[in-house]
Amino acid sequence: MSGDTFRILADYLETQVLVRLKGGRTLKGILKSYDQHLNLILADAEEVDSRSGNTRPLGLLMVRGDNVVLISPAPQQ
Repeated sequence: MSGDTFRILADYLETQVLVRLKGGRTLKGILKSYDQHLNLILADAEEVDSRSGNTRPLGLLMVRGDNVVLISPAPQQ
């Protein structure tokens, strides 16, 4: 993974992000930390149902990097 990727992720620390996982699940939470394997720590995480938009609270969550497909800034509401 390039250094540019880590610089971009550093810009999103302490902000809300959307994370798409293998299998189609989507999580939303505050990006607290990440590492070179793209393991993520999300605070106040929620699982977002892509069809209905409903959410399910998960709390503090560690996401294993090999399951991450996409990370994006979350739209502001």
